Amino acid sequence: MFDFSVPVDRHGTWCTQWDYVADRFGAADLLPFTISDMDFPTAPVILSALQQRLTHGVLGYSRWKNDDFIGAVAHWYQQRFNSAIDPESLVYGPSVIYMVSQLIRQWSEPGDAVLIHTPAYDAFYKAIEGNKRQVFSAPLHNCAAGWRCDMAALEVQLAKPACKIMLLCSPQNPTGKVWTREELETMAELCERYNVRVISDEIHMDMVWEGHQHTPWNAVGKGAWALFTSGSKSFNIPALTGAYGLINNEQDRQNYLSILKGQHGLSSPAVLALVAHIAAYREGEPWLDALRAYLQSNLEYVAAALNSEFAQLNWRPPQSTYLAWIDLRPLGLEDQRLQKALIEQQKVAIMPGYTYGEEGKGFIRLNAGCPRGKLKEGVKRLIAAIKSLQ
Repeated sequence: MFDFSVPVDRHGTWCTQWDYVADRFGAADLLPFTISDMDFPTAPVILSALQQRLTHGVLGYSRWKNDDFIGAVAHWYQQRFNSAIDPESLVYGPSVIYMVSQLIRQWSEPGDAVLIHTPAYDAFYKAIEGNKRQVFSAPLHNCAAGWRCDMAALEVQLAKPACKIMLLCSPQNPTGKVWTREELETMAELCERYNVRVISDEIHMDMVWEGHQHTPWNAVGKGAWALFTSGSKSFNIPALTGAYGLINNEQDRQNYLSILKGQHGLSSPAVLALVAHIAAYREGEPWLDALRAYLQSNLEYVAAALNSEFAQLNWRPPQSTYLAWIDLRPLGLEDQRLQKALIEQQKVAIMPGYTYGEEGKGFIRLNAGCPRGKLKEGVKRLIAAIKSLQ
C-alpha cells in the first residue's frame, strides 16, 4: 500500500538537511545523510487530516488539553507499549529539547551536573552547557551483545552531590541501544537512592527493531521523573513542531505549565501539530509498520554493503532508530581526513562521530531514513572515500 522507494526533491523547501547542508559541512552541493529527519512524505492519513483542517479555514488559538489529543496519546501507549498513562500527568511543549531544557532549569541550579550516557545526541550537550550546568558522562561500551552501561560506574557518578539530573535517551541516540527493562529498573533504583531526578527523552520510541522492545520510563520510574516525546520522528512531521510528555509529580507539573504559559507565552499549541498527532496515533499504525519494515531493510543493506567490502568491520544494524552508527576504528582512519574525502571528493555529507562527544571519535552516523536508491548512492560514495584513504 505504501511505496517508500519514490524520491522526493526537497530542494527549495527551506530544508535543513538539503538546503542548508553548507552550514555544517562547508559545501552546498552534497548528498546529505545528516540531521535525523526522513526523506519520505508523512502518512497519507496525516496529510488528509491536515487538509481537512485547512479546508475548515479558521486557524485560531487552540488548546492541547482536549479529549481527542489526550485520548490519542493514551491509545498509542496502550496499543504500542501495553502501557497505561495517567492523563493528568500529560504536558505539552513546542519541542522535546525545549521541554528538556526547561526541566533542567527547573530541577537544578547553575553549576549543578546533569548525567548523560555517551556518546550522546549533540543537542544534549548544548541544553546542559547552554544552561550553565556541568556534563557528567557515563560512557557506553560496545560488546558482542551490543552497547552496555557499566552500572557500577554509573552509580559513582550519580552519587556525586553535584549530580541532580540523569538525562536519559531511550532508545539511545546515536548508538541505537534499546534499554532493557532490567537496565531501566536498575537506573531507576539508583536515581531514587541518590535523589537524582530523571528526564527521559523517548522521541525514537517507535523505531525499535525486531527482537527488541521499548519500555517507557513511566513503567519503571521512581521518585521525580519526566518522560518527553513526540510523533515527529516516527511520522516525519518535525516542521509542524509540537511535543508532549509526562511529569509524574503534580507540583513539578504545575510549575512547568506555569512557566510555559506565564514566562514563555506558549499557551496555544500549533493546531496542525495536534491534528497530525491525533491522526497518526489513531490511524497511522499501518503506515508506520510498513515504514519500519522498509527502514530495517535499509539498515540491513548498509550492513551487507559495508561488510562485503570491509569484512573486519563486521557491522551490525542498530537495535533501534534509522541512524546507522558505524564504527570505522578497525580501518585505522583519521576522522578529519575521512570527512575531507567524503565532502571534497565524494560530495556526500555524513555526520562525523565526534559530533556526539569524545566517545564518538572513529565513528560516523549515517541517516538511512531515505529511499533505497539514495542510500545505495551514499554507501557507494562512503566506500569510495574509505578506499581512497587506504
